[in-house]
Amino acid sequence: MSGIDLSGSVAVVTGASLGIGRAAAIALGRAGASVVVNYHSHEEQADEVVAAVKSTGSKAVKHQADVSDLAAVEALVSRAVEEFGKLNIAIANAAFSERELFCEADMERFRRTVDVTMWGTFYLLRAASQHMIKQGGGGAIVLVSSPHAFVPVPRSMAYNISKAAVEHMSRTAAIELAEHRIRVNTLQPGWTDTPGERKFASEETLEAAARSLPFGRLGTPEEMAEAILFMCNPQNSYMTGASLLIDGGITLPWWAKRGSAVPE
Repeated sequence: MSGIDLSGSVAVVTGASLGIGRAAAIALGRAGASVVVNYHSHEEQADEVVAAVKSTGSKAVKHQADVSDLAAVEALVSRAVEEFGKLNIAIANAAFSERELFCEADMERFRRTVDVTMWGTFYLLRAASQHMIKQGGGGAIVLVSSPHAFVPVPRSMAYNISKAAVEHMSRTAAIELAEHRIRVNTLQPGWTDTPGERKFASEETLEAAARSLPFGRLGTPEEMAEAILFMCNPQNSYMTGASLLIDGGITLPWWAKRGSAVPE
C-alpha cells in the first residue's frame, strides 16, 4: 500500500487493460479514485480491471476508444465527467510499437506507432486539460514516456521519436498549464515485464536478457504504478514538468555494472 489518498478523485487511464495501464488503474482505485478504464481491443481484460478496481471499494467503468482518434478521446473524457461528475487525473499510457529498420519499415505500421503513441498521448493531454481548465481546481496529468525518448534503440525509430515528442509535449504543457494548477509530468519506465514484451521476445529470451540488466530483472507494472501514484499525489503539488526515470539502472553507462572494466 502506498498510503496515498485520492478519495473523491476521478481518473482516466488509457491502455488500461494490460501492463502498466492495468496496474495504474488498480492502484488509483486502491488509493480511492474512481477510474475510467480505457481499452482498444482487450475487452475481457478491461472487465477484469474494472472488477479489480471495484474490489478495492472504488468505482470503475470501462470505455472502448482508439486513442489515435481525437473525437474518440474527447468522448472518453466526456464519459468520465458523465459517470463521475468531474475529472482530476489523466494517465496517457496507451502505446503501439513495431520493431523494424526505419529504411525498410512498413509505413502503415510506422504511422500507426506515431498515431497511437504520440498523437494519442497529445489527444488525451488536450482533452483532459480543456476540461480541467473549465472545471477549475487544478489536476494531475501523467504521460507515460520511455527511455526510448533519449536512447536511440535500433529498429524502433517510430517509437523513439514518438516518446521524444512526449517528453517535450509534457514540459510545454506543464508551463502553459501552471497558472491553472494543472500538473503535467512524465514517467520513463525501463524494461518492464508486461504482456507487450511477449510480442517481441519469448519467455526464455526475456529471462536471459533480464539477468544481464544491472538489477538482474525486469521492472514490474506495479512498480511503475506506484510512481504514477506519486506524481498524482496532491501532496506533491509543486512537481510539474518533471520526468521520473524508473529503470533499474538500464540507462546507466555500461561500465557501471559491477565487474565491468572502466574505460580510461
